[in-house]
Amino acid sequence: MPPIMSQPPLITPSPACATSPLDPQQFRAALGMFATGVTIVTARAEDGTLVGLTANSFNSVSLSPPLVLWSLARRAGSMPVFSRGSHYAINILAADQKALAQRFATRDIDRFAGVAFREGCGGAPVLEGCAAVFECANRSQYEEGDHVIFVGEVEACSRAEQAQPLIFHGGRYYTELPI
Repeated sequence: MPPIMSQPPLITPSPACATSPLDPQQFRAALGMFATGVTIVTARAEDGTLVGLTANSFNSVSLSPPLVLWSLARRAGSMPVFSRGSHYAINILAADQKALAQRFATRDIDRFAGVAFREGCGGAPVLEGCAAVFECANRSQYEEGDHVIFVGEVEACSRAEQAQPLIFHGGRYYTELPI
């Protein structure tokens, strides 16, 4: 009969977990191997200015209450609008919206020029033609590392039943990945 152990055996750390700092480029490249959908998060500033940006840091949090999250770099120029605003919309892009994703990722342009949208909850712009949209109240924010995590309470949502998603993987856009 084997002896009964009172403590679990010690686990030897992997050599990859050395004390040297993680290479930021290697970390970013590894993150890029996770295929994500593409969103444009939009809001309206107190002065009426429209703000929007392309983001792939989106996830569901809870069904009851309905909560979603996304994150934004602390140094982003739009941070004051999103951190102080009451509402934002998370627009999930369809496969035919690659140009829109690139437009909202471009600096120093009027991102909304010629873009069709309607006013959503709290005045947040809801973009036309998206695969899905989540209109959110700005419920809470968490500062972590160089980003702020926004948790939104979904007040309204919609979807286009037959829409195909726009996908981002390895630094490139796709409309479908091979199986």
